Amino acid sequence: MDMSFSSRDQQFRAEIRQFLAERLPKRLSEKVRLQQELTKAEIEEWHAVLNERGWLAGNWPKEFGGAGWTAIQRHIFEEESATAFAPRVLPFGIAMLGPVLQKFGSKEQQDTFLPRILNGQDWWCQGYSEPGAGSDLASLKTTAVRDGDHYIVNGQKTWTTLGQHANWIFCLVRTRTDGKPQEGISFLLIDMNTPGISVRPIVLLEGTPEVNEVFFDDVRVPVENLVGTENEGWTYAKYLLTHERTNIAGVGFATAGLAALKRIARAQVANGKPLIENPIFAARIAEVEIELMAMATTNLRMLAQAAAGQVPGAESSMLKLKGTQIRQSINDLTRRAVGPWALAFPSESIEGANENTVPGPAEAAGATRAYLNNRKLSIYGGSSEVQRSIIAKQILGL
Repeated sequence: MDMSFSSRDQQFRAEIRQFLAERLPKRLSEKVRLQQELTKAEIEEWHAVLNERGWLAGNWPKEFGGAGWTAIQRHIFEEESATAFAPRVLPFGIAMLGPVLQKFGSKEQQDTFLPRILNGQDWWCQGYSEPGAGSDLASLKTTAVRDGDHYIVNGQKTWTTLGQHANWIFCLVRTRTDGKPQEGISFLLIDMNTPGISVRPIVLLEGTPEVNEVFFDDVRVPVENLVGTENEGWTYAKYLLTHERTNIAGVGFATAGLAALKRIARAQVANGKPLIENPIFAARIAEVEIELMAMATTNLRMLAQAAAGQVPGAESSMLKLKGTQIRQSINDLTRRAVGPWALAFPSESIEGANENTVPGPAEAAGATRAYLNNRKLSIYGGSSEVQRSIIAKQILGL
């Protein structure tokens, strides 16, 4: 197999690099490099820059305002963006809801919501998980009962990422209680400003309210906000998850993280020598780097299959599982590299409010935050246990 990129792809990579060098604000890339928390305004600022260039929705067809990139071009963009420490493109509107509306939404829904996703008018969040329905999503209990030209929604969603910023939420709701659980689920678009909705932040281990609980108390949702057909939301949910798992391996993030780890290890001194010259620590870095190279090769094979029109199968579970392990290993080694400076840090350092709040290396607070926050990688997008079950069943035939 020829694993090299074509000359066209190499030209595309050069174009991406030039764009990032010219248009990525230094203050944003520095916050990303130090793994500080970006504000809503900063995220929207970068989205606007990409949208102006026509690159915000690389996965969308041009007919819907997207860039129409191939799978390989999307990989190159994500890899170069991670290397340049660009803010990530939030997936909820672009990578999740957008493709669902393009395939299953009505013409009116497409004309209304797709442009608003691109121009930043709407900030979407995902209403899937519930307190008793995570990996077993089919057991969700949030209900939507038809009442004339509205649905009355009652229930609770949890782990709603950045829901405190959102003005719309796409939700899985139960519209039928008989039959198989998967056959009674519908896909609703809900305005977060509707009476009866309340949002309660969940403060994570590293101190930020990244996720939320969302409560629905007799919330009236117009029937025209139903996507597709009632009780067929499970089909749309599975389709959405295939897009959520795009670039699930996180090769770009891992590559950037490994490079940062090496820089820190060269700067930190242990027993009079740079930490990177410590045989044990160097061996740990080498082990992670070898695993990353192997995973990157597997990822490229899957991209080649996608370019040939094939649909990735259980191999994506392998990439999710291994990618999670590699990124968490890099987070752990980075935290170890900054040593005792990673033990404690003020919340102001995460918010980037004061450059002088962190003693020791500038990366110390970010190293701790990334280590704690990225424990979630083993859960979201399909837990590691679920991925192992898929691999055992579909690849090993167990």
